[in-house]
Amino acid sequence: MAEDATKTVAVDINPATREVATGTELYTREVATRLERAAPELRWIFYAARPRPGLGVDVLVMPLSRMWSQVRLPYALASARPDLLFVPAHAIPFAWTGSALTVVHDLAFERHPQAYTVAERAYLRLTTQWAVRRCRLLIAVSESTKKDLVEIYHANPERVRVVANGGGEAPSIKPAPASRLKALGVEGDYVLQVGRVEPRKNQTAALAAVERLEGVTLVIAGPERDASMAARLRASARCRVLGLVDQPMLERLYANAAAVVVPSLYEGFGLPVLEAMSRGRVVVTARNSSLPEVGGDCAIYVDDPNDPAALATALVKATRDPDAGTALARKARVRARTFTWDRCAAGVAAVVRELIS
Repeated sequence: MAEDATKTVAVDINPATREVATGTELYTREVATRLERAAPELRWIFYAARPRPGLGVDVLVMPLSRMWSQVRLPYALASARPDLLFVPAHAIPFAWTGSALTVVHDLAFERHPQAYTVAERAYLRLTTQWAVRRCRLLIAVSESTKKDLVEIYHANPERVRVVANGGGEAPSIKPAPASRLKALGVEGDYVLQVGRVEPRKNQTAALAAVERLEGVTLVIAGPERDASMAARLRASARCRVLGLVDQPMLERLYANAAAVVVPSLYEGFGLPVLEAMSRGRVVVTARNSSLPEVGGDCAIYVDDPNDPAALATALVKATRDPDAGTALARKARVRARTFTWDRCAAGVAAVVRELIS
């Protein structure tokens, strides 16, 4: 009998160490830091290119400024020889010949290629094709993303496991003082949109809808991927583009918002919908991609997110119908609690066990 029969799983936790945290960075942090509790019978080794205090797990730091996942990580794996490599939000190293599991968050680069550079599209297509060919099982964050994998990359649906994201837990961070809103130029009634400023998130349609309403402003919180689009939004007196804000400020923005709007053209999962629901905000969103999977019957939908009139009508219902708003908010909180990071990590651990058993 072997001296130590414990199976070893290597985890690429590098995205969780980045300064700017959007959806995939958040996913990596929340899932990876729960894996030891979700599957204590396994030995977990976490790798990253830089340290990040406060993660709550021991991380092997192996610095390299470029091509870390394709160069430095496989070099370390060759020595450690884990039974499985788990990649929550990165590409699987081409040089790694062992068993691997990755998470497909979305195929936005295929559904909306104009939002990506030629180089970005080429790399994302190559690494996704490689993952489909390379992995015995894949994790998709929604049924919508699974459907995209099957339709676009001809993945065998029996090899794709859907494990929904978390993020529906009640917020644990205290909101910033309300006085900080005025310092950011946010006054009066506003509709909140959280996410990167880019065409796929469709902030221009949200602004066009808000401009049809009297006395309401659109507030956007998130990094600016498209600088020219951000400049056009800022040019409107009815819009406040805040860029990235800290978590206490984001909690204050959610707490004071009349409603949250998510008119995305495509989402692999739609964390902003879930975050808003968990905070008891009424959500207006699009009936496309994964968004109805998250919102269920607890959101107000528009069939065409590019229709400002339809968005405006939905926003009027969200902000000026107190009975509908109260009922939706109550249902939304209950539904959101079914999407937790503990449940997500347990689902990932189950797929890991399936691969290494």
